[in-house]
Amino acid sequence: MLRITVGIEGMACGMCEAHINEAVRSAFQVKKVTSSHTKKQTVILTEQEITEQQIKGVIAGVGYEVVSVSSVQYEKKGLFFAFRG
Repeated sequence: MLRITVGIEGMACGMCEAHINEAVRSAFQVKKVTSSHTKKQTVILTEQEITEQQIKGVIAGVGYEVVSVSSVQYEKKGLFFAFRG
């Protein structure tokens, strides 16, 4: 699974976050997407590869500017993660 963090300029409120989240969900198959206008970022959890150009296109399509994209492998750490041997 991938954790993609997208830096975004132009978000000002919770509705901005909702617009971006809905656009991402509509364009890609994602496990989770969360946006924060205070942090100026969106975090996407997905099993499919999403290119920077694809992300920029979708975000620009709803009126916001992507300023950075970073992607790292992600492993969910549940409650019992520390007890695995």
